[in-house]
Amino acid sequence: MKNIKERITLVLSALIFFFVSGLPGDVFAMTFPGSIRFAGLKRTYLIYIPSSYDKTRPMPLLIALHGGGGSGKHMIKLTRGGFNTLADKKGFIVVYPDGIEKNWNDGRSAQETGYRAHRENIDDVGFISALLDHLMEEFNIDQKRVYVTGMSNGAMMSYRLACQLSQRIAAIAPVTGNIPQNLCPACSPAMPTSVLAINNVLDPLMPWSDEDITDPWGMKKLGKVMPTSETIRFWVEHNNCTPTAVITQEPDRDPHDGTRIRKEVYGNGKESTEVILYAVEGGGHTWPNGYQYLNENIVGKTSRDIDANEVIWDFFERHARK
Repeated sequence: MKNIKERITLVLSALIFFFVSGLPGDVFAMTFPGSIRFAGLKRTYLIYIPSSYDKTRPMPLLIALHGGGGSGKHMIKLTRGGFNTLADKKGFIVVYPDGIEKNWNDGRSAQETGYRAHRENIDDVGFISALLDHLMEEFNIDQKRVYVTGMSNGAMMSYRLACQLSQRIAAIAPVTGNIPQNLCPACSPAMPTSVLAINNVLDPLMPWSDEDITDPWGMKKLGKVMPTSETIRFWVEHNNCTPTAVITQEPDRDPHDGTRIRKEVYGNGKESTEVILYAVEGGGHTWPNGYQYLNENIVGKTSRDIDANEVIWDFFERHARK
């Protein structure tokens, strides 16, 4: 009982720290709120428009999905505003949508999670599609360069979008997530989709192998996902990529972070698609080079050997819808 109480105290203390302190205020500068009505609900988002935006030229769009219990604002904080910085350098728009009651309907069932998004079968696929329509009316967006990334629950939602909106999304980059088991039988993408997955081998919340997702306390099971190996194999086979990976070890840029990263590349897929896995050995439920939002005793280590924001955008830049 003492250990459980200590864990709860650590979580609450870290959550307070996450919400009220941390990064410089300018990480949110020039990020503006927006909303649309969809399926009888007001759906909200934050959007970042780079100073280089020119309505006469189409610009890529990145959709960044927060994790369970988070929001668009938390996603900006988790990534240290890195996508906004890259948007200015590289020239793309970033949108950070909000899930209903801080969760996405990623394909798990109400029996597994109890969250409203699953209880009410919130149509988040429809919402993202409607948001795309809205943003394309407001801005000159390159329809061949729409990308999705996400953390945890947002990572699983990224997979669901690739399953059901592949005709609108050129590539996805899920971080610390796998395909929910309930979603897999119905996942039949209409088009090949490039995938970059960043998974942490020692993630205490999102299993690397065939186990249950858990809450930060480790007390509640929140559904099952496919193992990392099967999630990767699904996309390799769907894209008809080379079945054998080219494996390399990333440089150990921070010898003190307790992690090493193995990179697996499956190339030569249909329509020039590829599937890449960054396996973060020693990493926890974290965003590489992101904000350590909870104590290592709860979520594990954050790798500093790669910057996930830069790796993800470098990947997206190579892939456009044919």
